[in-house]
Amino acid sequence: MDKSLQSGYKCPNSRKMAKLLIQSPGFNNQVINLNLGLNRFGRAAGNDFVIEHATVSSKHCEIALTDSEVTVRDCGSTNGTYINSQPISEARLKPGQVLRLGDVDLLVESTEVTISIPKLEVAQAAPPVVLTDGGLLCPRHKSSRVTHQCTHCREVMCDACVSRLRRRGGKLLKLCPLCSHLVETLGGPKKRKKSFLGFLQRTVKMPFLRNAKDDE
Repeated sequence: MDKSLQSGYKCPNSRKMAKLLIQSPGFNNQVINLNLGLNRFGRAAGNDFVIEHATVSSKHCEIALTDSEVTVRDCGSTNGTYINSQPISEARLKPGQVLRLGDVDLLVESTEVTISIPKLEVAQAAPPVVLTDGGLLCPRHKSSRVTHQCTHCREVMCDACVSRLRRRGGKLLKLCPLCSHLVETLGGPKKRKKSFLGFLQRTVKMPFLRNAKDDE
């Protein structure tokens, strides 16, 4: 197959694109697979698909391929662009039609576009193992105990799993390796909440202490 006709071919195996078949003599029934978007046809080397024929202009036409249709637009060519022998300036292409650029005939074999996106399988970590004392083993480090849990995705992890980021000023942030949110230490000391009763006791007690010192 002539490489010049395939210069714009970029379709991987997971894609099925619209295609044209060159029927004119001298091209050996070569197939052109259109790309999504704009496809430029002409005799000059800068086109997506180069057709070397004297009746084809350097920039002859443009074929736009979308997920719903294929349209062709003549680019002011010298010898014209035709569909089923009818001159056009812009028209929609349909399967079975013959597109002619100058004296070169191209059969529209298909205008179908099918793009399959492969499903990416993300490996999931195994659930943590529960120990007899109620502790957990890290899903990623089987010999380490779970010491932290993400505050966002609730993933549990050992100390080795924790990502650490030191901010300006010296404050160390402990982050989840999966979602980058903050993690908290499991079973860590909890801060005692200041009760209103305790506040009153301290407030009332302080004047008595001052008065006792004054009496001395």
